[in-house]
Amino acid sequence: MTAAFTEEHEELRATVRRFLADKAPSDAVRRSMESARGHDPRLWRQMADQLGLHGLALPQEYGGFGGGPVELGIVMEELGRVLLPSPYFATVALAGQALAASGDDTARARWLPAIADGSLTGTLALAEADGSWRVEDVTASAVPDGGGWRLSGTKMFVVDGHSADLLLVVARADAGPALFAVDGDAAGLTRTRLETLDPTRRLARLDLDGARALGVGPAGDATAYLRTVLDLAAVALAAEQVGGARACLDAAVEYAKVRVQFGRPVGSFQAVKHKCADMLLKVEAARSAAYHAMSAAADGAGGAGGADGADGGTGALPVAAAIAAAYCADAFTHAAKENVQIHGGIGYTWEHDAHLHLKRAKSSEQLFGSPATHRERLADLVGISAPSATKG
Repeated sequence: MTAAFTEEHEELRATVRRFLADKAPSDAVRRSMESARGHDPRLWRQMADQLGLHGLALPQEYGGFGGGPVELGIVMEELGRVLLPSPYFATVALAGQALAASGDDTARARWLPAIADGSLTGTLALAEADGSWRVEDVTASAVPDGGGWRLSGTKMFVVDGHSADLLLVVARADAGPALFAVDGDAAGLTRTRLETLDPTRRLARLDLDGARALGVGPAGDATAYLRTVLDLAAVALAAEQVGGARACLDAAVEYAKVRVQFGRPVGSFQAVKHKCADMLLKVEAARSAAYHAMSAAADGAGGAGGADGADGGTGALPVAAAIAAAYCADAFTHAAKENVQIHGGIGYTWEHDAHLHLKRAKSSEQLFGSPATHRERLADLVGISAPSATKG
């Protein structure tokens, strides 16, 4: 199944695109990424107050508008086109979706209304020093403490983890991996901003030394639920990557029309034509993969308490998310590289935005595991065993 966009969906896309064209041109993006906060707080408020984007994909009973992964994907695609430095991905696509899918009414009532109105930022912390995004590889520990928990361990590559008000941390309790909520100013929590390749998206290291936490989501081993959360995050990221890839294609084609060499636009040369045609093919295929994954997520395949929650993730969403995560990452990186090549010398300069797209593409490519990792997972999901290495 693929996403079937309604007239309302297309109006949402057009509205977000007009808003970003007005509020987030290239110079504004650069000011935001170089600022102390890493984003524009006024723009953050406008996104919530004027467009309602923060609550777009959250349940109505918790202050949202009752949308889902399709609506969120449309917004993420448009944000990816302009590389907006913003806590939106961490807060809405990671923390918001994790809470909404948790089935935990207490947690949802406590935090989702504040996410929806833009007064609370959040994020998800899973990966550790080894860089693995597999739930099974988590070593951070959680021990009961009165009515709550104490967390210890280190989390790496946490999106906007240096500034988020709410940290949803995956840690291992006696019954297995689970999700826990930690306040951003909790005692025993140390946050360190990491030096990263991509200046438009900030990552952090979290050191937890007995930090107080509250349990979120299913009791006991929550591995199936956490896999669903990661699938939802991967789908949102894939939509963002499609937006970035399309922006690179558009920029390359436009430049090929106006740049003249040997008395002809460079777009008239066969080699450049082939580059643009290959980019178009990859971008459109990536768009199809992302839209299919958005539909699978919207259909509830793999949702908390659904079919996949019982069997560890063998339905439509895990497969669609793995395909989208692998293909969209490759497509964005390819488009970003070709955009630099077609622009020639100016594409390598700091003043041009081509390098920002390439840096976002390479950073996002590894965010929830490399494309190779997602392809390996896809092979496992569909029952294809990798051939064993033999000598001779």
